[in-house]
Amino acid sequence: MRTERNLTRLDRVFARLDREPERPAHIDVPRMSRHRVALFAGTLAFYLAIVWAVVITSWLVRFDWQVMFFRPYQQWAGIHWFVDYYVVLGQRGPTAVMVAAWLGWRSWRQHTLRPLLTLGVSLLLLNITVGAAKIGMGRLGPHYATTIGSNEMGLGGDIFPSGHTANAVVTWGILAYLASTPRARRWLSALSAVTSLGVGLATVYLGTHWLSDVLLGWAAGLLILLALPWCEPLIARAEVAVFDLRDRWRERHGAFVPAPAAPSAPVGAPVMIKPRTTPAHDEAAARETVSGTGRAARAPAYHLAPGPHSTRAERTPVTPVGSRRPPHADRVPRGASTSAARPLTGG
Repeated sequence: MRTERNLTRLDRVFARLDREPERPAHIDVPRMSRHRVALFAGTLAFYLAIVWAVVITSWLVRFDWQVMFFRPYQQWAGIHWFVDYYVVLGQRGPTAVMVAAWLGWRSWRQHTLRPLLTLGVSLLLLNITVGAAKIGMGRLGPHYATTIGSNEMGLGGDIFPSGHTANAVVTWGILAYLASTPRARRWLSALSAVTSLGVGLATVYLGTHWLSDVLLGWAAGLLILLALPWCEPLIARAEVAVFDLRDRWRERHGAFVPAPAAPSAPVGAPVMIKPRTTPAHDEAAARETVSGTGRAARAPAYHLAPGPHSTRAERTPVTPVGSRRPPHADRVPRGASTSAARPLTGG
């Protein structure tokens, strides 16, 4: 006897994704338009200008030291507790988990892997670009500065650009990038901009970053968001590859794929009923057809029943008339006079 393999949770997830088209028709994939290319070029120029201003120890570095000596965490000590919690919105671990949960639900509802794959590509670009810049420039933070007025570059630090700020721009900006309507995209863009701005200023308040670190972090995160349309073909190919890998895995392990059920007649539809005939009637109809003397043979008549028949359990029981006992010669029917039936005795 053949037994079918039980479906695993992964099989059920992919079955859910296969129900409808993988990419909804009403959602437009952003393209690399001229406006976006111009914004990308302007942001890249701003990024390089900030790096150059710090390398040559310009007025921006002097302003960094002035803000550091101002010590905002001492000037406004009453909001320190709030800033400690708010800056978590820029930490990569908690924000990635929150956004991935939301985009996972979006992938489930839209039957596509694009939201999760887009998040993965953006975080990968963030780790590569920002991480390489941090290690390459090696700038020390305000708490570890050695020489007043210097740019603190090339001393083994890892705070330039600000990872909290860049992560806030990318993580919350990806929600606006994947928005399904223009109105939602505008609102989410404004919300992500305010959130990332607050995270950057929170790091300056706490003294963990220079102000120039925050400016470069904003530019680094915005460059990743603006470059995502160039990655859309790669995301589409990755989605196709994931589903192909799923199909090969199913074939290799003999996964059971339920076949679609045959459409059944709706309840209440008319049913074709063939009238019951006797063997004698069938024999007479055959003789008429062979001899040709009778009337032309008619096709068996079919009648339309008004609806489906009720089951035996739903029918109203009918009490039979009369007695169920078999007839007997010596048995007297009920209610009849018994005097005439009995033999007379005596003289």
